[in-house]
Amino acid sequence: MDAIQKNLLEQVAGLHEIPTGAYNIRTNGGLGGRNTTANIDIITKEDKPGIDIKIKPGTKNESLHIPVILTQSGLKESVYNDFFIGDDCDVTIIAGCGIHNGGKEGSEHSGIHSFYVGKNAKVKYIEKHYGSGEGTGERVMNPTTYVEMEEDSYMEMDTVQIEGVDSTKRVTTAKLGDRATLVIKEKIMTHDNQFAETDFTVDLNGEDCGANVISRSVAKGKSRQLFLSKINGNNRCNGHTECDAIIMDDACVRAVPEITANHIDASLIHEAAIGKIAGEQLIKLMTLGLTESEAEAQIVSGFLK
Repeated sequence: MDAIQKNLLEQVAGLHEIPTGAYNIRTNGGLGGRNTTANIDIITKEDKPGIDIKIKPGTKNESLHIPVILTQSGLKESVYNDFFIGDDCDVTIIAGCGIHNGGKEGSEHSGIHSFYVGKNAKVKYIEKHYGSGEGTGERVMNPTTYVEMEEDSYMEMDTVQIEGVDSTKRVTTAKLGDRATLVIKEKIMTHDNQFAETDFTVDLNGEDCGANVISRSVAKGKSRQLFLSKINGNNRCNGHTECDAIIMDDACVRAVPEITANHIDASLIHEAAIGKIAGEQLIKLMTLGLTESEAEAQIVSGFLK
């Protein structure tokens, strides 16, 4: 890997070198490296771009890295990754996409991930998106995530996009079984003329299942953001969706949370708040010696932490 690719790998997956354990590194539309373990198998799809990841039942304390790196201007791809997570697993999956575009043509990655989470399994999924490069071509990322959770399973999704992505549409759909729990934490920052759309749909089908969807975002410049969240309570369940946004400059933020109770014992809550940085917060930090821009940066960093 060259220096640019190594930097992207560090930004999206926290890797300074090739990881131990299972990994699949995709570079400019091809395979950059792969390793499997006794419990985690990675198989190249034959009918379309992407991989099948099969994690054996009972796998504990193992991790899987599947970063994607694009440094070729004009490259546009769609990749399909399916995760089959066996019963009683406890695993961490680190994904993410980094695009460096130094040219005039747009670069685009659409990652379609499907998760099938077995009974009593526990999954932590971390996904980071990052863009860099001085080129005029757009950096576009459109992640689509589909989740099916069996009884007593738990999944936590931690997604971050805070720099360099010109356009993104993030779609997540989930269906939960009995006593399954899904926690989604999203952090997004846009600036200049960037656009970001998030669309969550969660079907709480199982008895005593629950979901907590939390989004925090900052919109600067003339950027635009749209947050859509739908939680359908189809059984005795608990659901919560929350969107908090800081708006700055000439940006625009829309939040459209929706909850639907289709069962008498469905307990659902939605919250949405959009506002500017409070003046007293800026003044307090400026009295400590920070400039106004430094104070704003400190507040934004703390908000997205």
